[in-house]
Amino acid sequence: MAAQSPGAMGMAPRSAGSGRLALLQLVSPALPVGAFSYAEGLEVLVQHGLLQDAAGVEAWLRAELQRGAVTVEAAWLPRLMLAPDPELRDRDAWLLAQREAPELRAQQRQMGGSLLRLLADLGLEPPALDLAWPGAFALAGRALAIPAQELVEAYLYGWVANQLSAAVRLVPLGPTRAQAVQWGLAPVIAARAESLVGADPDQLWTGAVGASLAQLRHAELYSRLFRS
Repeated sequence: MAAQSPGAMGMAPRSAGSGRLALLQLVSPALPVGAFSYAEGLEVLVQHGLLQDAAGVEAWLRAELQRGAVTVEAAWLPRLMLAPDPELRDRDAWLLAQREAPELRAQQRQMGGSLLRLLADLGLEPPALDLAWPGAFALAGRALAIPAQELVEAYLYGWVANQLSAAVRLVPLGPTRAQAVQWGLAPVIAARAESLVGADPDQLWTGAVGASLAQLRHAELYSRLFRS
């Protein structure tokens, strides 16, 4: 009997264990969404001497986990998971508009589109929506039956991991030190996720002016390793 693709077979019901494995797959660096090609302004900060070592990178990540745009996106995930398609599309577009830099908006669109195509290829049949990264991530959480707090944790964890991956290539920061930073930030991510799940996202604000300026200035760099 010929083997069938996941799309042809449909998806089998998931146990709690398989749900955890799905979550691991969602944050895997092998997820084909192109996250490795983006630095989200980190390259500007390094080239201008504002981040020069592991301590500086860790301080930057801690600040963004408290006040960055990524936290507002993460806070909206539980509502996006439950939203009907028109509301999901509209709120996702609103979140995308909060990103000032054209490169960041292009990044969000590309990664969101890639994730939606992956879900379709896996036989999860996402709705025919044009979503950026937050909306697509929420849709993946819904399709994979991931609890809201775990999905928020995964969103923050994946963002930190991608930033550290970029930092390894930009800063004198080896892979072992990067893992130590990720390990040290785990309690921060867990605590922040817990507070964001219980928060009213309409009442949240960001203070990431430095990140926004760095993201806007990335297009002006003479030489670049990353796309944002």
